[in-house]
Amino acid sequence: MPNPVYDPPALEKGTLRVIPLGGLGEVGRNMTSFEIDGKILIVDCGVLFPEEHQPGVDLILPDFTPIKDRIDDIVGVVLTHGHEDHIGGVPYLLRLRRDIPLIGSGLTLALVEAKLKEHKIKPTTLTVKEGEFEQLGPFDLEFVAVNHSIPDALAVSIVTDAGSVLVTGDFKMDQLPLDGRLTDLRAFARLGEEGVDLFLPDSTNADVPGFTPHENTIGPVLDQVIGKARRRVIVASFSSHVHRVQQVLDAAAAHGRRVALLGRSMVRNMGIAAELGYLKVPDNVLIDYRKAKDIPDDKIVYMSTGSQGEPMAVLSRMVNLEHQIEPGEGDTVILASSLIPGNENAVYRIIDGLTKLGANVVHKANARVHVSGHAAAGELLYCYNIIKPRNVMPVHGEYRHLAANQKLAIESGVPAANTFVVEDGSVLDMRDGDVEFVGQLELGFVYVDGSTVGEITDADLKDRRILSEEGFISIIVVIEAQTGRMVVEPEIRARGFAEDDAVFDAVKPKIVKALQDAVANGVSDQHALTQVVRRTVGRWVNASYRRRPMIVPLVVEA
Repeated sequence: MPNPVYDPPALEKGTLRVIPLGGLGEVGRNMTSFEIDGKILIVDCGVLFPEEHQPGVDLILPDFTPIKDRIDDIVGVVLTHGHEDHIGGVPYLLRLRRDIPLIGSGLTLALVEAKLKEHKIKPTTLTVKEGEFEQLGPFDLEFVAVNHSIPDALAVSIVTDAGSVLVTGDFKMDQLPLDGRLTDLRAFARLGEEGVDLFLPDSTNADVPGFTPHENTIGPVLDQVIGKARRRVIVASFSSHVHRVQQVLDAAAAHGRRVALLGRSMVRNMGIAAELGYLKVPDNVLIDYRKAKDIPDDKIVYMSTGSQGEPMAVLSRMVNLEHQIEPGEGDTVILASSLIPGNENAVYRIIDGLTKLGANVVHKANARVHVSGHAAAGELLYCYNIIKPRNVMPVHGEYRHLAANQKLAIESGVPAANTFVVEDGSVLDMRDGDVEFVGQLELGFVYVDGSTVGEITDADLKDRRILSEEGFISIIVVIEAQTGRMVVEPEIRARGFAEDDAVFDAVKPKIVKALQDAVANGVSDQHALTQVVRRTVGRWVNASYRRRPMIVPLVVEA
């Protein structure tokens, strides 16, 4: 059950207010606001990608409403790592105030700066590393190295007069990481000794028992699959998964294949990673995709976006035969990513489409071509036992993930009353290390559709779904202004409902009679007559066809 909406009390001096603006009950648009003594710190600002029931939407943003009128009070935005669900919303936040300082690691800020360049925004940035400390207004920050599926990820400790908070960001505890960068459990233990009053841990894999497998188990599998492939190989992954791209480059080089990067974000992100030294590109392996067509089929690997079935990503366009590269008989396609909740149907459609085209599809269900970047239950228990937090608010996950994380916290000894499974817009106040739930704001999804932001509503999406699923019927009726008598019979047109408009011959007499009855009863208002037409056609369509198309009547006075 959602929390009832009610406003929190005025924030007292010396009290820290924590409000998740996104990322709870969903995997995406992660963003949390921390406020004390009139100053606000933001951690992460990501996007959520739309699902099938949100047609036409490009991105979904956190709801900035609680901070929109306080934009000048924001002292900075800490970005834990460079994935879209943590940085994708930054351009839209900076539209409200361009000089908000962005704080993050070198790779994270490089990815953000490239994204902001497309929005013509030059940001104010502060590059930090693990082990470093910064002070932003009333917030004392310490940055801790964590291992994730992208290099340079950081956890952040936030110390205020009200108490201390530890935000893990996305993390796992891979003991054999490809880049040799471990999650700093010693720092976690030290922070635990100093006292962590509120712990915000990653919940995505909290319902997965045991430990997340090592990244280095993927390389040999990719090497084997690419080595056995007879024709072209297409590997789809996240455009920021540097480690996976590295493994593909190494496997391709080992088997004498060239690699072409596909997708604007893939090309951009890997260019940045290579320039900063996070991606080691073997000599003479990368090739421009426009020249790749001249390479023999058994000597090329395409590295593309679209592993989640996104409609406009490269792989989806390939499946729909809308891309220069068309998968075919004997090709091998590797989906090197896990399923983000909500994307299952889209991904399975991609797998089906590729199979119909004759491709051999390799994915997580039939080969170990991906491991998660998130800590499983065993790793989270380690963290709870090392840190021993006083209070816990699980973040980053759907409700079942948050609840599973809460259960782990309680099992490790955190009092149940000190664990908070909340939702976007929940308001928690902390004073002297004690945390209390004090309010629930009404927040919603903010939809980006082309160049418009926040103008599309849920009602608009409902209309779009009706149009796509049920069709559209328009009715034009011309009546005499003085008498209300119909001049000509109703003109009916439909789209996506029936091939032949003759099906509406049966309802036209019903419309005529309904209007005559309405006029006879003294109804003359144009809007009221329009509603009569809508109800008449709606009842007929529902009774005859069991459908609910969008019905748009127009009554015109002559």
